Amino acid sequence: MVLKVKKDKQVVTEEVEWPFGKKNYILFAAAVVVIVIGFVTLGQGSMTLAPLLLTIGYCVLIPAAILVRDDVVEAKEKTNA
Repeated sequence: MVLKVKKDKQVVTEEVEWPFGKKNYILFAAAVVVIVIGFVTLGQGSMTLAPLLLTIGYCVLIPAAILVRDDVVEAKEKTNA
């Protein structure tokens, strides 16, 4: 993604990269799948499995998807610094 910034009548372009890597997106997709399964089981009347799946999805997998650092992203940050 390219970011254009105007400074003193000059346009400066900077390369901006997403802070998330492949591992983050895989964890987020797993969280979405677990949450959807949790809501489906809740709709079927499950009072033990559904809250467990929803809690794991919302409280474990989504924060893990945000907080886990991908090795590729860390390597790029080290080379740029």
